[in-house]
Amino acid sequence: MNEQLKQCREQINRIDDELLRLLNERAALAQRIGHLKEDGVILRPEREAQVLRRLQHENRGPLGNEAVAALFTEVMSQCRALEAPISVAYLGPEGTFTEAAALKRFGSAVSGQSCSTIDEVFRGVESGMSQYGVVPVENSTEGAVGRTLDLLLQSGLYICGEVQLAIHQCLLATQCDLKKIETVYSHPQSLGQCQGWLNLNLPHVARVPVSSNAEAARLAAEHENSAAIAGSQAALHFALKLCAENIEDDPRNTTRFLVLGKQQVASSGRDKTSMALSAENKPGAVHGLLASLAKHNVSMTKFESRPSRSGLWEYVFFVDIEGHQMDERIAVALEELKHTAAFVKILGSYPVAV
Repeated sequence: MNEQLKQCREQINRIDDELLRLLNERAALAQRIGHLKEDGVILRPEREAQVLRRLQHENRGPLGNEAVAALFTEVMSQCRALEAPISVAYLGPEGTFTEAAALKRFGSAVSGQSCSTIDEVFRGVESGMSQYGVVPVENSTEGAVGRTLDLLLQSGLYICGEVQLAIHQCLLATQCDLKKIETVYSHPQSLGQCQGWLNLNLPHVARVPVSSNAEAARLAAEHENSAAIAGSQAALHFALKLCAENIEDDPRNTTRFLVLGKQQVASSGRDKTSMALSAENKPGAVHGLLASLAKHNVSMTKFESRPSRSGLWEYVFFVDIEGHQMDERIAVALEELKHTAAFVKILGSYPVAV
């Protein structure tokens, strides 16, 4: 063996031994903190966001910041599990992008609860069967997920966090001869994200929307001459071939997911507040809503309208702003907004996705 190579490997072994010792030291401290907590709350989203941001700021490479976040999310996940197990409901089945988002946020040391619908995720957290839930809320190509917005309006749950996940779609099938494919299954959002590729490569093939991409992969595995649009992880779950990769029309295609729970999250120093508003049916009413935010120099990052179920041609506005609802400037703006709007519901303040 090359002597230099041998020395490098020996050095790696010494570093690994030291890493192991330090990780166990960290885990012991996490256990101690768990015993010292008086409220019994295991997950502190604001604290975990601060840890990741600090490490990314201190990072000098060659590891990238995304890799640093992934590594330390898993470290925190394993340490957190020593305090108590956490259950997380997500839109399943296994192999969905929502499961990937849950793993990205919580790490692998959680009990994942696969749900067949977004409604079931909400019910699971509301009933206490799961402590947290992860649901999609918007895609950069296809826009908002309407069912999630509707349920946020009805539910007593809070938004505890957000996850942004780059979405790369693949064509999966038992065989990859495109001429033999008669049907393509996928979630409606994914079908929309891949319209251009489908129009070019499978223009005459039936496009069948289903409840999830994992369900699409299951159907493709069972039905001859069919295919699914899903993530590459679904190919492993359902023993399908990867016929085409990155078929999304926009290479920057990203989906934003929300973490739902019963706790209100403290300020992390870089936060976002989500709310639902409605305005009186009179001229300038919507301008009045925005004026309250502008007056106090509150930056708005999202403004989405959604038909209200309370009346014909009435709308609810879903708004995201920069800052935490307990920040002095934000609190003043929100108090003024409550006197301007016909309806205000604060959906939660939470750390900006790391």
